Formats: sequence, structure tokens, C-alpha cells
Amino acid sequence: MKPTTPLVLLVITFVISLCGLGYELLAGTITSYFLGNSILQFSLTIGIFLFAMGLGSYLSGRIEKNVAGAFVLAQVLIAVAGGFFSLVMFSVYTFAESSFYVAFFLLLLIVGGLIGLEIPLLIRLVNEYRSLNTAVAQVLAVDYCGALAASILFPLLLLPHLGLMKASFLYGLLNIVVAFLFMNLFRNSIQSLRPLFAASVISVLLLFGGFFYSFRLTGFFENRMFADEIILTRQTKYQRIVLTRNREDLRLYLDGNLQFCSLDEYRYHEVLVHPAMSAALHREQVLILGGGDGLAAREVLKYPGVKHVTLVDLDSEIVKLCRTNTLIAGLNRGSLGDARMEVIIEDAFTWLSRNPGLYDVIIADFPDPNNESIGKLYSTQFYQMVRQHCAKGAMVSVQATSPFFARSAFWCIVNTVRDAGFSAEPLHVNVPSFGEWGFVLASPLPVKLERISLQVPVRYLNPAVLASLFSFPDDISPVSTEINTLDNPVLLTYYLEGWSQWE
Repeated sequence: MKPTTPLVLLVITFVISLCGLGYELLAGTITSYFLGNSILQFSLTIGIFLFAMGLGSYLSGRIEKNVAGAFVLAQVLIAVAGGFFSLVMFSVYTFAESSFYVAFFLLLLIVGGLIGLEIPLLIRLVNEYRSLNTAVAQVLAVDYCGALAASILFPLLLLPHLGLMKASFLYGLLNIVVAFLFMNLFRNSIQSLRPLFAASVISVLLLFGGFFYSFRLTGFFENRMFADEIILTRQTKYQRIVLTRNREDLRLYLDGNLQFCSLDEYRYHEVLVHPAMSAALHREQVLILGGGDGLAAREVLKYPGVKHVTLVDLDSEIVKLCRTNTLIAGLNRGSLGDARMEVIIEDAFTWLSRNPGLYDVIIADFPDPNNESIGKLYSTQFYQMVRQHCAKGAMVSVQATSPFFARSAFWCIVNTVRDAGFSAEPLHVNVPSFGEWGFVLASPLPVKLERISLQVPVRYLNPAVLASLFSFPDDISPVSTEINTLDNPVLLTYYLEGWSQWE
């Protein structure tokens, strides 16, 4: 035995633990990206993964001979199955979407089962150099440290800088490095060493190829997912940005969800902004929550009385893109670079809780509440904080999803705004790329619709259209809903149930 063997085994334990949790995080992120509802996707991922690990741990007891060789084989198989995990799931979603869950659960069982083999086999190997108590204590301690490292590195470094597919291949390569280290440590005791070495070499070549061509592979699948030409992609800490173009039609997607279409976004943003701006008693201080594309800010800055606009958005990358990309900056008319603009990169919920300022107009332009982290921005608690930031005569405008496609979700938002102490008036507009879309106009005081008028140049609104915004036909008329709170986030259920009928 080499004096360094026990130490190397513990280093290996750290690496395989990092990879193991890394695959689990990748799996949950991939299903959340494609299917939404991150609570459900991560719950299923964790449950099935842990079950598979338990099954693998049980099966490890059947391995009585050639323990080191079995460990090397497990590393090669994990490297291939885990390394190509993202590629396989992108392929299935693109070409056989109906089989997505079948392929996903099968891969989870394979990868989780193989990872379940690792720790029991390692404990048996370390036990050859340490007492059983010491071996178990050291291996498990290092295993937990590796899991901690993975939970920090994945969201902060690997996902934003490498993306899903490249990160997957990187984890696979780390498993192959472990296989080579093991073959070197136990080369005299591993049976069938040459086939294992050959399999490792072939695997590392495949994984390197996938790693270096991952950008092209991702581009290939995304080109299949989006009808128009993709002109830009970017992975941030929070979301996948895709920008497409078809002649004059420029579209921005975040995690596969359309954020705007340049041909009709003015309809959405005029209805979001101008009723609130025109009905407000004053409009010197304006707060935009979300809206990192600068399109709502473009409409706000049309008013000469605006002195200062504070925009709070979570993702610095989307703000940077919409400030510097010539196509988007042309669409938002350079609003993000206007001298009256102050851009703050922070979570809106956290920022509101810590800043005492009062505003004449507050515009909440968040993505649809398709996961729990966004759902908190549509809660009673959030709207109560918004109310505390309202100056005298202030108006609030809230993006509230589609009253047609997600009727209960829309009226849940309306009812939740009212529950937070606002007088609220729902309104809706047809945006061709989105369909029928809804908003909420609110104020701590009674909303006076007669104050709404057109005071700046617009492309869509006119007096007749303004009046029609507040009239709802029977098929999207009010329905009774529960109130969305942090403790009882019913909005997510309403939203997913509504949209599932149309997917």
C-alpha cells in the first residue's frame, strides 16, 4: 500500500460526491426548464434519485470480488450515462416529447443506482487501511463536503458559465478521471484491467467531443425548438436567454417562454403603463419592478413630468443585453441608458422590504407565475409591501397573465391585490403573439377610471379602446378563487392547471 492511498481515496470520495449531486441538480434544472413547475420537478428528481441510490447501495452488497474493478466500471458507466444526460434529454424533448418523462425516469434510475454503488464500495476499500468506524466516518464526512461544494458551484459557476450540456459533460469527465486514478492505484488487483482501460479511453474521447461541441449541440436543438432564426443565446444564473428574428419580427424568450414580440409588444406595454401613468395624481417618481427589457420604461419616459425612474430586476444579464444589443435598444429607444433611469439588480421582494421610498406610479412587470420563486411576487405579502411604497394618489399596474388561457390564475391575482388593501380594476387586451392578456390597475384609494386619458403619443390606444379594456365578456368574467399567500401559493396551481389545457 502506498502511504498516500487513503488520502487519494478520500479525494476521490469528494469528487464523486460533487458529481453525484451535480447530476441531481442538472436533472431537476433540465425538467424545470422544459416543463416548468420547479417544485414538482425537483421533488420527483430527488425522490427517484434517492430511491435509485438506495437500490444501488443494496446491490453493492452482492459484489464480493474485484471491488476496485467494480468501482471503476461504475465510474465509466456513470460518466457515460451522466455525461450524456443533458444531450439525451434535449434530444427526447425535441423529437419525442411525449416520451420525456419515461426517458427521464429511466436515466435517473440508471445514474442514481450507479451512484448508490459508489460509497459502499469506497467504504470497503478504505476499510482495508482504516478501522471500519474510521472508514465510515471519513468517507461520509468527505461525501457531505463534496455535496456542499456541488450545491455552491452549480448555480454560481457551472450553470451560468458552461450551461446545462457542457456542465453535464464536465461531470462525466471528472468521473473518468476518478476511473483512471483508481486503475493506477489498484492496477495489480483489478481483474480485466485492459477492457476497463479501453472503455475509459473511449468514454473520455466521447465526453471531450461532447464538451467541445456542446455549444453546437445546444444550438442544434434550440433551432429545432424555435421556429425563427436564433441570433443570440445566453445562459445566466437565473435563466436561459434566446433571441430570435424573422425579418422584422424580433422575439425574446426566457427559459423557453416568450417575453415579447417586436411586432405587437407595444399593445402590451401601452396597456400596462398608460392607464396607471395617466390616472396617477403625480408621476415624478416611478418604480418598475421587473421589466429588464426596457420596454415599459420606454412608455414611462414619454411623460415629461417624470423625474426619476427606478427599475429593479433580478438578472443583470438581461438588463445588459437590452441596453447594449442594438436591435433591442432600438426597440426600447435606449430607455435603459436614459439619464432619468436608475437600474438596481436585486430581487424585487427583498429590495422592497429594505427600501422605504414612496412612488407615484409602481409597475410590476414580472414573468408569469409559473414557479414558486416568481409566485411570491404575486402574493398578498408582496402587494402589501407595494402598498407601503405608494405615495398619495399613487397608481399600481400589475401584469396578470391571460384571463382566457388561465382564467382562475388571472382572477386570483385580482383578488389577491384587493386582499392586500388595494382598490383594483382588472383590464385586458388582445396581443396577437400572446393572445388575450390581463392586467390589474390598483390604488390605495378608489380607482377613478374617468381620470384615464391619452396624454402622450401611442400606437394602439385611443379613447374607445381605453373604455373597452375594462369590459369582460362572459367566458373570462370573474370567478371565485383563494388568495395567493407565501404560506398557501395557490396561484401556481391555478396557473399550471389553466395553461395545461392548451399545451
